[in-house]
Formats: sequence, structure tokens, C-alpha cells
Amino acid sequence: MLKTLIIGSRASSLALVQANLIKDLLKKRYPGLAIEIKTIKTSGDKILDVALDKIGDKGLFTKEIEEALLAGQIDLAVHSLKDLPVEIATGLKIAAVTKREDLRDILVSPQGYDLKSLTQKSRVGTSSLRRRAQLLHLRPDLQIMDLRGNLDTRIQKLNDGLYDAIVLAFAGVKRLGFKLSMSVIPLEEFLPQAAQGALGIQIRQDGTDIEEMAKILDDTPTHLCCDAERAVLFGLGGGCHAPIGVYAQLEDDKIIINAGVFSLNGGVAVKDSISGDKKDVNNLGLTLADRLLNRGAKQILEAIE
Repeated sequence: MLKTLIIGSRASSLALVQANLIKDLLKKRYPGLAIEIKTIKTSGDKILDVALDKIGDKGLFTKEIEEALLAGQIDLAVHSLKDLPVEIATGLKIAAVTKREDLRDILVSPQGYDLKSLTQKSRVGTSSLRRRAQLLHLRPDLQIMDLRGNLDTRIQKLNDGLYDAIVLAFAGVKRLGFKLSMSVIPLEEFLPQAAQGALGIQIRQDGTDIEEMAKILDDTPTHLCCDAERAVLFGLGGGCHAPIGVYAQLEDDKIIINAGVFSLNGGVAVKDSISGDKKDVNNLGLTLADRLLNRGAKQILEAIE
């Protein structure tokens, strides 16, 4: 029986809150287990003066953690699942997906504006092509400005007056307990990133004992929805930072997947949805991706590349 478990995590405030959440859940189930958290700096944490789309997105916030996992320096990795590439590194696997926090995006501004009331030509900060494209699709008058850094850093830049508003994931704000002047953007208006709000627990493929432990962290409905969303992303050939939005929801034994691909200037939006048996999430996701590609998403994504 394993006596000490080492969890790998990014060093940001949000990442550490998430890693400690997993630590606490495991300690409750395995009180005799010693658990440590090892922080690892990723490429995305080191390069802060370049837009995300300019430095590639293959494991930007996960690669170094995966390397430590493969090297045996850590036993288990905690990722924001939205940051984990859909093609898992050889020798690793996702052992569990935690119950999802709110998957929506929020608009944060000192005045508490929503997307409709935000003043003309406002400066809106985001590092996400998905958010940039959807913002311009809804409000082509807005000035979209690049915004990098950890969550607290981005909020401070807003408070310093560098932006009129910024767009963030509601999940991170909730986990950190921030009280902000904000407006929650409805899913009908703004599609989230695949697996937004969920944590992915990654282990080595040969980690039988650890996989058994990780089972208590898995939330089946969230896992199914995230698998469906990641299947759409895989089928579209898009990375974590492509202008692709997708979310899935369960209704009894049925799963419904909504997805969209957006041109960077917001001028073109290709959206579609699909539903079917929840046992067939992967094929449903791939079928939806194929439909989107045939309806014009292929041209949008090729133009970006």
C-alpha cells in the first residue's frame, strides 16, 4: 500500500486551491496517507509577454507536469481539464474527472456591465481566441486586447484601469472566492471551452494502486460530458486555444452537445448541436465535429492556421 502520494500542480493560486481540494478529498478517504503537493512551472507560466496563439497550445500549461509524472517525480497530476490536450501523452491517462464547477464565462467590469450594456468601443481583455471571436461576433464594436497572467494578476490589471472589462471563467473565480462586480454570460450567447470548470486527474498507465485511489474523485456525469466535448475538439483538430466553444449536458440517458466555431473577426459563426445515447458520447462528438467542418468550420480553422 502506498504510504506517500505526491501531487503535481502549477504554482498559481488557483492551481494550488485545486490541488489542495484533491488532497483534502483523498485525505478524507485515506487518512493514513501522507500527501505532498509539488509545484511545477509550465511554459505558459514562464512566457507572459506573448499572446497564447503565438506560442502554440500543445500542453502549454501541462507539458512539464506530464514530464514529471512520466519521470516518477510525482504520482498524480491535477490539471484544469480545459488545458489538457485531447491527445494524451503516451504512458499517461486520465484516471478521474471531478464534479464540474460552473462552466460559464463572466464579464467583469467596475460598473457590473453585461455584454449588452457595455459601452461602445470598450477595451475588453482576454487571452483566449475563443472569447475574442465570440465577443466580436456579439459586439463587433469592442476593442479586444490581449490579457495574460494568473487570475489575480488579470483582475489587478482591470483595477489599474488598463481595461474597461475582462472575461474570465466563472469556475476559477468561484474556487478562489473572489467577490467581483460581474455579469454571468448565458451559455446560449457564449459557448465555453471544452471541459471548462472540471479538473482532470492524470496518472501513469501503470499506476494501478493510484488509479484505485483516484476513483473516489470521479464524477460520472461530468466525465461523460467532458469526454463528449473533448471528442468534438479532437474531431475538429483544434487545440485548447482555438476559437471553438462546446458544452454537453445530460438529460436522463440522453446527452446533448452544443458546439460552435468562430472566425477571429467574429464575422462568421458555425454552430450546431447533436443528441443521442450517453453511452455513445465519443461517436456523437466526432459526428458533430464532422458536421461543423462540412458547414464551414474547416475553412475558418484553416484560415487561422
